[in-house]
Amino acid sequence: MRLFGNVLKCLGKRSLVYSCRQLCNANRQLALGEDTILIVGSNPQLLQRLGSQVEVRPGFITKEEEAALLKELEPGLKRKRYEFDHWDNAIHGYRETERLTWGPACAEILTRVRSLAFPPGSPLLGPVHVLDLDQKGYIKPHIDSVKFCGSTIAGLNLLSASVMRLVKQDSPHEWLDLLLPRYSLYIMRDEARYEFTHEILKDEESVFNGQRVPRQRRISVICRNLPS
Repeated sequence: MRLFGNVLKCLGKRSLVYSCRQLCNANRQLALGEDTILIVGSNPQLLQRLGSQVEVRPGFITKEEEAALLKELEPGLKRKRYEFDHWDNAIHGYRETERLTWGPACAEILTRVRSLAFPPGSPLLGPVHVLDLDQKGYIKPHIDSVKFCGSTIAGLNLLSASVMRLVKQDSPHEWLDLLLPRYSLYIMRDEARYEFTHEILKDEESVFNGQRVPRQRRISVICRNLPS
């Protein structure tokens, strides 16, 4: 593409849940409880294997910080039209841009993202990738090209909750679903990046662990490191 938990519970033989204490207030799209489930998967072994490679941090930014990001992004995005044919057929109903310079408030947010997601001194891609997904848009299963980014991506999830699905490329019975609340940060590293497809489910398919997750317009602000 030009994108802590503290309790593990096994529910039967088919589903694994990864619980995370509430870190932010409930928002109008999704109510987060004390033990909101953020990751479900096909088996305990898979989640243990990928436990350090897939992470969702709810409430990473505040409502005010989201507003600061949108204030910088909206003028440029509004000049673009939503597209329904991506260059590698990975996205449907999107606008995208890259941004190199940010105002002080947004730069501080991105510094927090990078400090958490990447090791000190890690060579990073300067431009930040911004992907604006229409309410009817979605991201199809794909694996990012190693030509464009390295082993880690870290994305802020703005405007709407969404569901990200990861599926093992050569073993489709192995999968993870990630619940990405509004204001959250998600991180994917290493095997989860290169051996699993990832997608954002379309609104009519947006269900997480049996719960409907309505999809509105969604913007992701994605930091990446350089390919090795």
